[in-house]
Amino acid sequence: MEINAEFSERVLVHSDTLDWHGSPSAGVERRMLDRIGDEVARATSIVRFAPGHSFSAHTHGGGEEYLVLEGVFQDEGGDYPAGTYVRNPPQTRHRPGSEGGCTIFVKLWQFDPDDRNQFHKDMRADLTQTGEGVECAELHRDAREIVRYFRLAPDASLSLDDPGGMELLMLGGTLSEGGDDLREGSWLRLPDGQPLQVQAGPGGAEFWIKTGHLRFVAAPDQ
Repeated sequence: MEINAEFSERVLVHSDTLDWHGSPSAGVERRMLDRIGDEVARATSIVRFAPGHSFSAHTHGGGEEYLVLEGVFQDEGGDYPAGTYVRNPPQTRHRPGSEGGCTIFVKLWQFDPDDRNQFHKDMRADLTQTGEGVECAELHRDAREIVRYFRLAPDASLSLDDPGGMELLMLGGTLSEGGDDLREGSWLRLPDGQPLQVQAGPGGAEFWIKTGHLRFVAAPDQ
């Protein structure tokens, strides 16, 4: 299966317009944003757990990165409320679920194979002002990528020219980019060499963004 698998192209998806599709586990549904592979895949998705449902225990051969969007996500490591950013590197194992239901943004098989840095953090903690009307928290940095959370005041603008491509998920408010309007749930992917230039709407904006990683796109090593 291939979904938005041409990584040299700009892609914008308003995820709230996508249908939910079932997964191998009852009560767990997905909106697929990009994908290379079938059930074992390099994948970016929004995943929804119905209350009381879970996935069976499994090992992440290629690592798993996720952001809790709504509700409380749970596994053996504890409870992760909305706003929690989590990295489970290759070879970690868990049984994910949610007693009350939750929605998460998930990226699979996108780690350095040698990465073993497992952690979770409050995405909105440790914000610093990086420009006029712009606050940022760096969530993760290594030789392959930088992951950040940005909060923009009303009408504030931001430009980034990081090499290696970019990927952005809107968490609240609105942004204008390239003549398009982004809203909560909008997912934007820019190829290597294309800078990001955005301006927040009258209610401001907040978003998660990863840069640099599109240089390393590959199908899962099964």
